[in-house]
Amino acid sequence: MPSILFVFTSANKTLRGLQTGWYLPEAAHPWYILSPHATIDFAAPAGPNPEVDEGSVKGFANDEEAQKFLKDPVVLDKLAKTKKLTEVNVADYDVIFYIGGHGPVIDLASDPLNAKIASQFFQAGKITAAVCHGTAALAGAVDAHGKSIYAGRRVTAFSTAEEIAVDKVQDIPFLPEAKIVELGGKYEKAAELWAPYVVIDGNLYTGQNPASAGPLAKEILKALK
Repeated sequence: MPSILFVFTSANKTLRGLQTGWYLPEAAHPWYILSPHATIDFAAPAGPNPEVDEGSVKGFANDEEAQKFLKDPVVLDKLAKTKKLTEVNVADYDVIFYIGGHGPVIDLASDPLNAKIASQFFQAGKITAAVCHGTAALAGAVDAHGKSIYAGRRVTAFSTAEEIAVDKVQDIPFLPEAKIVELGGKYEKAAELWAPYVVIDGNLYTGQNPASAGPLAKEILKALK
């Protein structure tokens, strides 16, 4: 059975001091698609019980899988046993998957150990995946030549238009779309705001927004079979 590492943010405040964390459906939807077919571990910079974005809990109050995830005893046990990044052994996993929420832009994006881990996954040819703001966690990842893994590759992420729509531009150190372009990535997005959009370029797998988490997980599953 393949082994997947879900990486969560440990950040719980935005630059403006608003509560943040990992975005509920971006963990829940992939979990229920992938967990029947793979072993999944959780990791976060600070380890156990990373904080969920409360806005995502409220926003997805009617989402059956999202609400199930919050109460799922297996998930709660995994969250309680979330590894610190210092405890991650890249050789143990086939896939790394970064969950979004505004948090990753605040902590994972500038974490040198995270950049090293992501680079090792990518350079080993393992699926290196991220959804929404989780793509910010790959900002420091490099290929074997020391170039950004985004350089020259097709990629998606939460769009600047979507960031403006949720009025969170001032809450994060940089905008994922702008960062990808700055690093030489070929940024793509759905024609409409909030529509699902997934891009695969080699072993780099990205999803644009919350609606893209499930479709992205299905692509990962397809590649693992």
